Amino acid sequence: TDAGSQKDRVVTKEEWLQKWETGNIGFHKEQVHPLLQKYLDVLLNGRSGLRIFFPLCGKAVEMKWLADMGHSIVGVEVSEQAVKEFFTEHSLPYIEEPVPEISGAKMFQSASGNISLYCCSIYDLSSSTVGKFDGVWDRGALVAVNPQDRQRYVSLMITLMEKKSSYLLVTVSYDPNKHKGPPFYVPESEIKSLFG
Repeated sequence: TDAGSQKDRVVTKEEWLQKWETGNIGFHKEQVHPLLQKYLDVLLNGRSGLRIFFPLCGKAVEMKWLADMGHSIVGVEVSEQAVKEFFTEHSLPYIEEPVPEISGAKMFQSASGNISLYCCSIYDLSSSTVGKFDGVWDRGALVAVNPQDRQRYVSLMITLMEKKSSYLLVTVSYDPNKHKGPPFYVPESEIKSLFG
């Protein structure tokens, strides 16, 4: 299938914020994703106490699920509303502080310190700010970034990964001529070329 009909589509930050404000968040799931449950051992690979990154995290319930298992979670999300709803809905006290290296960014951290969510553009992050990760759960992030930013996104993700990192990626398959996205259609061939 030709994904060309989508390649110039751009979803602005304002559109994403509006989705949260209006509750148009069909992408948010109240239950832990069945594919994460199924492939959890692939992500963890027998390791405990991992640092796991959630790109474009929204208020994903999996962050709490993995934190409760003893992992350290870092997420990034452009909507402050989504981040606050995450902590509120899980009754987690949190602190909010500015991120000195990133103009306008805030970091929300659970009082227990094991969940840190950055409210900013993902492209503002770097390993010098957030460190590197043992695992990445990409459910709806690669397929949500604007097609023209895909290479930039993947290049950033690769810089955030430790040598033996596991990257779980969920994509969607459909006819891109019938749906303008997001989520966008990313064929397997493109995933292979992006991640090398």
